Amino acid sequence: MSLERWQLQAQKGRDILQNSIPKQWLLPADRLPPVSQKSVVEFPRESGLLSERELKITDMSATALVAEMSKGNMTAEEVVVAFLKRSVLGHQLLNFATEFMADEAIARAKELDEYYRRTGRLVGPLHGVPISVKEHLSFKNRTCNTGYVAWVDKVATEDALLIQLLGKAGAVFHVRTNQPQSLMHLCCSNNITGTTVNPYNRALTPGGSSGGEGASMGFRCAPLGIGTDIGGSIRCPAAFCGAYGFRPSTLRNPGTGIKVASSGQETIRGVVGPMASRSVEDLELFQRAVLEQEPWDHETSLMPVPWKTVPPTRNMTVAIMWDDGWVRPHPPITRALGYAKEKLAAAGVKVVDWEPYKHKHGWEVISALYYPDAGAKQRELMRESGEPARPLTEWALSYSRPSPLSHAETWELQEQREIFKDEYNALLKRRGVDFILSPTYPAAAAVMGESQYWNYTAIWNLADLPSAVFPSGLTVDPKLDVLSEQDKKYIPRDEIDEREWLKYEGPERYEGAPVGLQIAGRHCKDEETLMAAKVVEEIMKGEKKDSKL
Repeated sequence: MSLERWQLQAQKGRDILQNSIPKQWLLPADRLPPVSQKSVVEFPRESGLLSERELKITDMSATALVAEMSKGNMTAEEVVVAFLKRSVLGHQLLNFATEFMADEAIARAKELDEYYRRTGRLVGPLHGVPISVKEHLSFKNRTCNTGYVAWVDKVATEDALLIQLLGKAGAVFHVRTNQPQSLMHLCCSNNITGTTVNPYNRALTPGGSSGGEGASMGFRCAPLGIGTDIGGSIRCPAAFCGAYGFRPSTLRNPGTGIKVASSGQETIRGVVGPMASRSVEDLELFQRAVLEQEPWDHETSLMPVPWKTVPPTRNMTVAIMWDDGWVRPHPPITRALGYAKEKLAAAGVKVVDWEPYKHKHGWEVISALYYPDAGAKQRELMRESGEPARPLTEWALSYSRPSPLSHAETWELQEQREIFKDEYNALLKRRGVDFILSPTYPAAAAVMGESQYWNYTAIWNLADLPSAVFPSGLTVDPKLDVLSEQDKKYIPRDEIDEREWLKYEGPERYEGAPVGLQIAGRHCKDEETLMAAKVVEEIMKGEKKDSKL
């Protein structure tokens, strides 16, 4: 059977990936876990591919790695080789990569080592730190397809500004990661490199649209990663994969050179931000390394706000949002929030309940503003190549109006957006709340193809509240997370609530999934939000096993 034109075009993207894989680190198929094995997070140790020292290296945070390299205890070359080996293994199990950059990464690491040998100093705050990168950030002389077959041949003429800044800070880029067609799925599947799966349970999605990054962080293919977020695309993959992610305030981080289909769309701005495999501290390391270089001097739309140091404190008020007033979260999420409340209160943090404010209205506003052109650009790109729309692409585009928004309709919705932002911020101040702790998603992670509700994250995009995700330390438990008699009597509010609630047939469906929580701060309080995430996570880490919740 002959292949269609779009399939031949897509093959070019697969060839780029296949030709880039360092073959010396591939494991034979008979040494890989069976396809039926759900969790593969322990396989790096079982595989025999990595030495004990390499396992130790890939288990370290970016902050710890920089400290070791500054003492001369590790070289940048051995660090990047360790993460490359783990990344190749991760790709065999999860299909998370779109292109490896092994030769360039090793060459750059050698340059860093030579600089350290000559000077005794590090190049910068990210000296030798391997960073995986979502594919639609441009690298000079490399293709940048953004998940569209039509763009498989598009070659970038320069690095994205963020890549330039991180490179100057000493970062090493070793692998680019998968994303869904349209960048608007909370799953991760396209017609070029296919579907990425979750390292904790390969029947689950790693999230999206930064799904390759979620898998990279969850399998520890890099200590730091780069994702983008317009409705939860950093935070959901972080939560689904037991990792860390940060959605900064709009116009805080540079976006020049990030290729999207809807370039110039300003009704809802996307953001770029860090993901991390090991700690909130690494998210802050990333932010500081970028903003101390004053990116607003290059990208003039950015806020000219340097990163500041915020000391940790427990003198704060954390409000827990148990439910967004529209879609009820599943039992593991509620259990994690209850555990958080117990631990925070015991640690002296003031904890109150948060009554959500017009979240359904917020969704009506943001979903209409995602595609002011009614998705015309996305559909044009798919028609250009002839590739079919993925099911969740059609799902995402269904939120657009049947025809493009008129100027009057756009202005009205943008006014509602600004009113909502002001009202939410005023409500936080009036209630005396510093941070809102909430679910990231109704479930611990989505079953493949079922990620259809993302208003637990999108609402903070609309309100433009900085928000961070961190692992609660809990996972879906087959004994603790069964449906209670009260759960079984729950009457959903509407068909959307019913659809999401009925997905929880029991904990077995989400076996092994980590439970991530989300904390949102006040407008432009990025530094304070990361501080709070770090403090809350540290409090929750202690004595988990003693909790009966």
